[in-house]
Amino acid sequence: MADWVPSTVAVQWVPGEGTRMLGRDSRGFMLALSGGRPQVDDATWRGLKSSDLLLLAVAGCATYDLVTILGKQRQPVEHIVVRCRGEQELDPPYRFRRIHLEYHIYGRVDPEKVARAVELLENKYCSVIVTLKPAVPISSEWHVHSGERKE
Repeated sequence: MADWVPSTVAVQWVPGEGTRMLGRDSRGFMLALSGGRPQVDDATWRGLKSSDLLLLAVAGCATYDLVTILGKQRQPVEHIVVRCRGEQELDPPYRFRRIHLEYHIYGRVDPEKVARAVELLENKYCSVIVTLKPAVPISSEWHVHSGERKE
């Protein structure tokens, strides 16, 4: 048995639609992408920005792991929102200089268990964060909301 999990995605350009592309993930799900500079190419923008996909990957991986870990801890989670903010350089190749995660957990959960879950996902379980950490500083904060969902 292999000691790694293969994953293949594909992106194809859509002729006649500017910088529009269609991406297909390893399970066959599709999404629209676009390229260029949003501040210059707003009129032709027709999909997700590739660098936003990186931030979505960070937030998606973190959210999945947070839900999973808090579930195993039997915490009464009602809702979770993870925001991910990235700061990029202004010139090509527009490298990310830092990434910040903001976790919002709704429900009557134990803050100590949330702290442990965040520590575990950021240092052990989230493949995207663990992969990026050597190259990009990643910071985070978390907030437990025991009242009504505000997001």
